[in-house]
Amino acid sequence: MVIKSTGSWYTVKTEDGNLIESRIKGNLRLKGIRSTNPIAVGDQVELTESKEDNNDNGETVGYISKIIPRTNYIIRKSPNLSKESHIIAANIDQAFLIVTIQFPVTSTTFIDRFLVSAEAYRIPCHLIFNKTDLYNDEQTEVMNSWIEIYENIGYRCLKLSAKNNSGFEELKSMMANKTNVFSGHSGVGKSTIINILHPTGKLKTGEISEAHSSGKHTTTNSEMYEFEFGGYIIDTPGIKGFGVLEMEKEEISHYFPEIFKLLDGCQYYNCTHTHEPNCIVKKSVEEGKIAMSRYNSYLGLLDGEEKYRN
Repeated sequence: MVIKSTGSWYTVKTEDGNLIESRIKGNLRLKGIRSTNPIAVGDQVELTESKEDNNDNGETVGYISKIIPRTNYIIRKSPNLSKESHIIAANIDQAFLIVTIQFPVTSTTFIDRFLVSAEAYRIPCHLIFNKTDLYNDEQTEVMNSWIEIYENIGYRCLKLSAKNNSGFEELKSMMANKTNVFSGHSGVGKSTIINILHPTGKLKTGEISEAHSSGKHTTTNSEMYEFEFGGYIIDTPGIKGFGVLEMEKEEISHYFPEIFKLLDGCQYYNCTHTHEPNCIVKKSVEEGKIAMSRYNSYLGLLDGEEKYRN
């Protein structure tokens, strides 16, 4: 498994636990994917070790000859004007979006855009409601109402407090033996959470926080870290920019689970759920079966308006 990528070199963890510094063998490319990087952290690969070709440290060099087909991957647009993409991470078991009601504010629009992306990438996603000890009664009520909305849709929600050390055992059990990614606005407490999950200090959370700061998404370095309880977390600047894929308007409703399951009930097969008669989705919104905040997020994505992108 590729656990670190620095552009031309890859650190590969073998089945027996050895770490081999490796390069791509020959002109390895993935069919059907125009990518600036053919191999990503999380990839499962076939490796050939060479004892004759040593690196500067005198260690054996590995050559990656094949990539095992991926279950999923996250991409971002390449910074140049080409249509190529940059693969951020591969074979992700689940993503966690860290949400705060205050300090800073996370909007439901931001949550919904992230969840749509996770659905499109076929990555299971959970919501972590962090800093619960800081909220007053009104803010706690808002948090609980949001949790009800997302749990009714089918998303697992977890309350977390670093100050009270609450929720972390459940989080560990959710992350154990899986490859995880964290996302969320700057300041939601990602570094603090990782420090508690990884008390040995092997994971330099200060560097993660800095790498994820706004405007610092140019580096392509990515790395995977292993927790003592058996889980992995992928640290890459691109995860901060984990955003909505380019998708056709008629596809957007497919990534809202509560809308998708109703699609057969509309009068028109190509119903946009905006103005058509006999639309079961609009009726469900009116009856409170679909949250108005979710429907507004759907309309925002449908319109592609900039105000819905933050």
